[in-house]
This record gives sequence, structure tokens and C-alpha cells, in this order.
Amino acid sequence: MSTHNRPERVAQMIQQLLGERFARGMRDPRIGLVTITGVKMSPDLREARVYWTVHGDPEQREHTAKGLENARGFLRREIGTELKLRLTPDLRFTYDEAIDRGERIEQLLRQLHDEDKQRGG
Repeated sequence: MSTHNRPERVAQMIQQLLGERFARGMRDPRIGLVTITGVKMSPDLREARVYWTVHGDPEQREHTAKGLENARGFLRREIGTELKLRLTPDLRFTYDEAIDRGERIEQLLRQLHDEDKQRGG
């Protein structure tokens, strides 16, 4: 079996595990309805960049970011226990802005459509 796609396989397993963990809920009230949108592993499997998003305003996002940072050690232990990797990767949480950008584009398109309708076009 080739090793070049192992980081991708490990990333998928981590994404699934974290997704399930957040679906069950976390004790930290700062962590809301978190969705894990992707995980990118370093080639040496020492670091996992976890992309996430949350429903709510920027203040909710900030609270969630602090809660995730606080839960890093706990989540890392969970991954280590569950996946039985020789080396458990360090988790780096990064807010995924793609959804926000998509919503902004939709908003602008609706606005253009509404303005077009008002002009009779």
C-alpha cells in the first residue's frame, strides 16, 4: 500500500471522529453547533489543521474559537485513543471562511436580482 495518501486517510478519520464528537456535544458551553468542514494533515502526520464553522454571529464564532482552543488537549487524547496512531497529531483549529464568503456572494446576487426587477428587466 502506498504511503503518499496516508495523510489524506488519517485526515478523513480525524474529520469523522471530530464530527461525531461535536454532534454528541461538548461540555464547554462556548462550543456551539460546530461543523468540521475539512482536515489537512502535514506529510509527517504531526499536525492536523482542522477547518471549522459555526452558526451564529462573529461573537459566537469568537467564543467557539476559544472553546475549541481550550479543548485541544482533550480532543487530541480522544483521537489518540480512538485511532491508535503511533504519533497523535497536534490539532490546529482554523475558522473556515468559505461559507461566509458563499453567503455574501448569494446576498449580492439576490440584491442584483432585486435591483434588476425594480428596473423592469
